[in-house]
Amino acid sequence: MSQQKIQFELEFAIKASPHMLFPFLSTPSGLSEWFCDDVNSRDEKYTFIWDGDEKVAFRTAKKNDKLIRFQWEEDHEEGNDYYFEFNIVVDEMTNDAALMVTDFSDEDEVEEDKLLWESQIHELLHHIGA
Repeated sequence: MSQQKIQFELEFAIKASPHMLFPFLSTPSGLSEWFCDDVNSRDEKYTFIWDGDEKVAFRTAKKNDKLIRFQWEEDHEEGNDYYFEFNIVVDEMTNDAALMVTDFSDEDEVEEDKLLWESQIHELLHHIGA
C-alpha cells in the first residue's frame, strides 16, 4: 500500500488581474507557456507533455477567473483524493491578487515539489510580466 501524501499550499503575489491570469492556468495554450511543453485537451481531459512524456489529468473543478483543479489520471483511477489546484484570491481591501497553489506529495518529496512549483510560478510570472 502506498503511503499517504501530504497536502501543501504555496501563495504567490500576482500583479495581474484574475481575468488576465486565469487563461494561463486553464487553457492548453496558456498552460503550455509555463507549465509544460504542450497541452492537449478534450472536455475535462488534459494531456500534459514534457520532453515527449505524456501525463493525463482531469479537470475536476473550474470557476472562471477564480479556481481550477486537476486530478492526475492515476489518482482518479485509484480513487485517491489527490489533486493540484490553482486558486486566485483577491484581497477585498487592497484588490491585490494572490495565486494559491495546492498540491499533494509524498512526505520525502514535499520540499522538492515546493521548489519545483516556485520555479514554475516564477516562469508564469515572467510570461505575464508580473
